[in-house]
Amino acid sequence: MPTANPFYTMPFRNLGLDTKILRAVQDAGYTEPTPIQTAAIPPILAGHDLIGIAQTGTGKTAAFALPILTRLMAPSVLLRRRGTRVLVIAPTRELVLQIDENMRAYAKQLPLAVATVFGGVGEQPQIRALRAATDIVIACPGRLLDLMGRRCADFSALQYLVLDEADRMLDMGFLPDIRRIVQQLPKQRQTLMFCATLSREIETLTHEFQRSPKMIQIGRRSNPAETVTQLVYEVPKHLKPALLLHLLRDPQMDMVLVFSRMKHSADRIARNLESKGIKTAALHSNRSQNQRLKALKDFKSGAVRVLVATDIAARGIDVDGISHVVNYDFPMHSEDYVHRIGRTGRAHAVGDAISFVTPEDRDELRTVERFIGRGIVRKRAEGFNYSAAAPPGQLVEAERRFPQGQNHGRPQRPAHPFSPHRPGQAGHHQRSGPPRRWRR
Repeated sequence: MPTANPFYTMPFRNLGLDTKILRAVQDAGYTEPTPIQTAAIPPILAGHDLIGIAQTGTGKTAAFALPILTRLMAPSVLLRRRGTRVLVIAPTRELVLQIDENMRAYAKQLPLAVATVFGGVGEQPQIRALRAATDIVIACPGRLLDLMGRRCADFSALQYLVLDEADRMLDMGFLPDIRRIVQQLPKQRQTLMFCATLSREIETLTHEFQRSPKMIQIGRRSNPAETVTQLVYEVPKHLKPALLLHLLRDPQMDMVLVFSRMKHSADRIARNLESKGIKTAALHSNRSQNQRLKALKDFKSGAVRVLVATDIAARGIDVDGISHVVNYDFPMHSEDYVHRIGRTGRAHAVGDAISFVTPEDRDELRTVERFIGRGIVRKRAEGFNYSAAAPPGQLVEAERRFPQGQNHGRPQRPAHPFSPHRPGQAGHHQRSGPPRRWRR
């Protein structure tokens, strides 16, 4: 598969787009295409299947939406039988709504209808849109497969299939659903796949879904956005809430996205910040659709200063102007780190990515540094009290009690009182006779 990596861009008017679409692009405030758009639009217009790999915030949505809309406006296509001709599949509701918003903006002067299909909301409007053969359908795989199984959709006229954020859909376990959806689609179609990272598993899938695809790769797969300043703050676990509050005293942190590993942790962080007078919203899969939409709307408008999110829910966050990303919980996977910090520094803007690293996170930090091919600067927060005592019952200074080199600085797990073995002495019984019960 040939690879393109252009070092220049050309004006939108030189890419062969429809004149009405060019006016919509101009109205949206775009002056020149990004590298992924410059590289992807011509082969899509030429009818090739394509794999597009680029960092987040580089304009992948427009890279497939603009040429598809242009091809739909060809006179020979407009005279054909009406039906759903474009299906875009994305992993999260937030990303579906983001694509829908962009698609409607680009197609505002075109006689095309757009509909969304995702869970968490009433299905009747979605069923009506599918049965009406809406021109463009943007869907999450779970709800779409359910409605297809109930014969609510007709994709016999489909011409274009787009798998957006394909790497994340694979991580989220959607591969079986996507396979079942694709099996029911026409074989003669143009298939486009876009992702931030391309694993060997996804490369294998291209042989199932695509025909001789072109590959467009912008930058190294593992490199975060070059405009993002990356910093690491080494901090004990019990001091992370205090450190976050300390950093948020900086007025330059005016639009902050905080990543938490767990949903209940995201809620706890948000409640703590709200109690300190910092306007905060939470975004995760346990929130209702209305709550998630309100959180995003308030964050975009500036009504809240901080948005606390989990990885899955944050996949569809497309917000310009995020000043800082804070990895409150360090990610377990290197690809998630690249994706997280890509939420700032979007579209060549500058941004800062701050990661809290506890002694237990040091292995993951070294893995990330190897993955991105560079070290991340360590920093201490000026004026912050690192010697503050831990709350009662929490471990203080794990590194002092369990120095690095002994289980990598992590505390040893105590032996279970009923275990027949002592640590390091396999086969040696702790005591004879029946085990004693715990005394309260």
